[in-house]
Amino acid sequence: MLNISQIPVLEDNYIYIITESTSRITACVDPSVCDEVVNFLDNNGLKLDFILNTHHHSDHVGGNLELKDKYGCKIIGSLMDKSRIPGIDIKLKDNENYKIGDSLFKVIDTPGHTIGHICFYFMDQNFLFCGDTIFSLGCGRLFEGSYEQMTESILKIRSLPDCTKIFCGHEY
Repeated sequence: MLNISQIPVLEDNYIYIITESTSRITACVDPSVCDEVVNFLDNNGLKLDFILNTHHHSDHVGGNLELKDKYGCKIIGSLMDKSRIPGIDIKLKDNENYKIGDSLFKVIDTPGHTIGHICFYFMDQNFLFCGDTIFSLGCGRLFEGSYEQMTESILKIRSLPDCTKIFCGHEY
C-alpha cells in the first residue's frame, strides 16, 4: 500500500512524497526545492530512496542534486530528457514498467508541455503523477510540444480508469 503526502512549495508547486507502508521505501515526485522535503522526511523518520521527475523544468528538478547528495537516492526520469534532468540515474521510456519496492508503475509519454514529459501511473492503486500535463481546470502550457501532442497526451490520461486519482504538479 502506498501513502501519499503533498507538500505545497514555491507559489503553486506540489511535491509528492510516496511511501510504501510495509517496506518504508520512499520516493519524491518533482522536488523543486530541497529543504521542505528534508523537513518532511526528518519529521516522519524517513529517508529518500528515489526521485521521480516528470520533466526537466527547474520547478520540478531544482532539489534533485542536493537531495541525491544527502540521501544517495536514485533519480528516475525520461530517456528523452536524460541530458536535461540533473543527476538522472534511471532512464525510462513509454510503457516501461518499474518497481519501487513492491509497487509497480508504468511510464506514460505525455509530450506537449515539454517533449520529454512523462507521467508515472501506479496501476494497482490507480494513482497518476502527471506533472504539468493536466491540472484540475486545465493543462500545462506548451513550451516545446504541439497542440496535437498535448491533445494526444490528455487523451491517454482520459483513457485510464475513471477511479484514477490524479496528482498534478501545480494548481492555478
